[in-house]
Amino acid sequence: MATIISDLTGLELSLEEREMLKHPQIAGIVFFSRNYESLQQLKDLISQIHECSAQRLLLTVDQEGGRVQRFLSGFTPLPALGKIGALYEDSPEQALHLATVHGWLMASELLALGIDLSFAPVLDLDSNLNQVIGNRAFHSNSTIVAKLARATIQGINSAGMCTVGKHFPGHGAVITDTHAHCAVDARDYETIEITDLIPFSKLSPYLDAVMTSHVTYSKVDPLPCGFSSFWLQTILRKKLNFLGAIFTDDLSMQAAKAVGNISERVQLALQAGCNGILICNNREDTIFALEYLESTNSNTIYADKYLQKLFPRRTLEVATLRQAAAWRDAVRLLSKLNDK
Repeated sequence: MATIISDLTGLELSLEEREMLKHPQIAGIVFFSRNYESLQQLKDLISQIHECSAQRLLLTVDQEGGRVQRFLSGFTPLPALGKIGALYEDSPEQALHLATVHGWLMASELLALGIDLSFAPVLDLDSNLNQVIGNRAFHSNSTIVAKLARATIQGINSAGMCTVGKHFPGHGAVITDTHAHCAVDARDYETIEITDLIPFSKLSPYLDAVMTSHVTYSKVDPLPCGFSSFWLQTILRKKLNFLGAIFTDDLSMQAAKAVGNISERVQLALQAGCNGILICNNREDTIFALEYLESTNSNTIYADKYLQKLFPRRTLEVATLRQAAAWRDAVRLLSKLNDK
């Protein structure tokens, strides 16, 4: 059963990728901007993936809005979540409505092209420390983040897509970019619990999945969160009673490399309780990870059981979506927010 979420190098499948997609441990694909040129090109690429893969793969993307929107031309430009959070201070009801619209529009446009899942919403707090997070987060106030994220989840779900809250248990209180460096949050658990953890705690019953951070919370556990049984089992599963899937962040990021080579990273992540293992921007790591799982005959049925629940609850057609009054209204409302 499959557990690895891999990436692709370009606008169409390479010969190597066609073979890779046949591997039984490939559970899905995560798309980046380099994989997108136009609506038709994306549809063609998705068709190639379905033709080559031995099983149905979970097709995923980061389509948050603002700086992190992988598909642009042909898609509605989505405002950064921080713009909705700023609006909340003066007009809470309007902000909550726009959060719902944002989630619905993002999910609807992806589903209409055949994308199954966006890694959204962001539940981090904007503590004005981490520029990688910044206005990707709704707000610095955890209660406001939870309220706006709940509205976004409702919008995403109403389109028929599942949700992924990230980056558990909160990435906003470190300065370091985990893509390039190890990141340490030296706060104690009690402080994290009454700040960053609140959105995850409040939204645990409504999320279908979470993505972990690669931050090390040094007073809580010596391992980065995605490799920590304490965070994933004691806190997320038991204390927060979370029943959905758990994704790692990209295991090729620098902060993840502190725990060892790719085989050791995969092993630790699975032992901690991760169900979906992202390995991006490093094909060698992906191949080594697949070989490791094959050589150890790892039993990942547990992982697959969770990932299978993340496929969309309905499908859409682009033409039908764009004829809908709801789509036109959503584009108009979010365009106004983008212009502010």
